[in-house]
Amino acid sequence: MKIKVIAFGIAKDILQSKQMELEMNSGDTISSLRKTLLQKHPEFGKLKSLAFAVGVNYQDDSHPLHENDEVVIIPPVSGG
Repeated sequence: MKIKVIAFGIAKDILQSKQMELEMNSGDTISSLRKTLLQKHPEFGKLKSLAFAVGVNYQDDSHPLHENDEVVIIPPVSGG
């Protein structure tokens, strides 16, 4: 199944793109996506936190992915 990954901030810099399509297996979860991203882009392992949203809702690692999901990578933020 194909999903669209949308990245912001440092995540966009790591992917060198604001969005990309990934081929995932049926039954994969956010955890599977996290592992795939870490394998392809080990720099993600250096981040203190990394949140994911599907649609407009934050999701935990157990959330199942579906064909054509839009998954947003939300990196740690700083500022004041």
